[in-house]
Amino acid sequence: MAFQVEADSDVRLDALVAQRAGVSRTQAATLIANGHVTVDARREKGAYKPRAGERIDVVIPPPAVREIRGEEIPLAIVYEDDDLVVIDKPAGMVVHPAPGNWSGTLVNALLGRGGALSRTGGAERPGLVHRLDKDTSGLLIVAKHDRAHRLLSGALAERRVVRRYATLIWGHLVEEETIVDKPIARDPRDRQRMAVVAGGKPARTTFTRLARFDAGDLLRAHLHTGRTHQIRVHLAAIGHPVVGDDTYGGGGGRKLVGLPPRRHFLHAAWLRFAHPITRRHVDLRAPLPADLREALATVAHDPSLRELDDPLERFGFYAEPGAGA
Repeated sequence: MAFQVEADSDVRLDALVAQRAGVSRTQAATLIANGHVTVDARREKGAYKPRAGERIDVVIPPPAVREIRGEEIPLAIVYEDDDLVVIDKPAGMVVHPAPGNWSGTLVNALLGRGGALSRTGGAERPGLVHRLDKDTSGLLIVAKHDRAHRLLSGALAERRVVRRYATLIWGHLVEEETIVDKPIARDPRDRQRMAVVAGGKPARTTFTRLARFDAGDLLRAHLHTGRTHQIRVHLAAIGHPVVGDDTYGGGGGRKLVGLPPRRHFLHAAWLRFAHPITRRHVDLRAPLPADLREALATVAHDPSLRELDDPLERFGFYAEPGAGA
């Protein structure tokens, strides 16, 4: 890519490249150091401050092809047949390999199980129809062949896959049901985060309050779209971040609800869709894991919640909207 500097400024070359190329500041500095960035056909250091009229060329080399190895990692299988498998992903597990996480991912575990996986997503993302954040737990669909992958992806795009999450927020929503319809894109001030940005991709989430506690609300979140970090960004945008979410302002006070480090209270608990091949209705649920049961019992001041197999049932999480939910 190439662009021309429109006016003199006090912005360093590495910061400008990071902004315009959509990479991190560290990645921009590496590109500059390796000679992949030139200013009017000459090399400059990252600290150089470009002047008006100068042309900046950026060449981003293709990522190195890396073999992804299967690993024997236990997985919680919620559903499986010849066409797909649904996993209850634990918090702390990265979904697919990437720099800094080449092992221990869900993909490594899937490859370690053996068997077919669709190749639609590429060599580093076999079978993955959608994703969950590292510290979000819950249900995730994996396709075993390309046809199932294509049909499931189409169903997701057409909003025929119902995905509902349980989340605990700081503070209280004004209404029992809140719809957030705000576009999401990379945060222009921090490319590692997402944000509500004018001109971003359309994003819509419905939040239903299930319980009100002193510290905050227990919500059911229904995704109408599937943008990166959508639930977390939308809740932060309305001033009620997810409890434990360090990235979007909810990390303070984690100890008050007994959450472990880096864990946020977000769980993909309910998934419904028509089977891509048989068209049979599939309805799957993943009870809250132990760490979130503990946090919920703490914030609710109700020790009995720790002993329930699925405390979400007590709060009407699985009731259909309009049917007493």
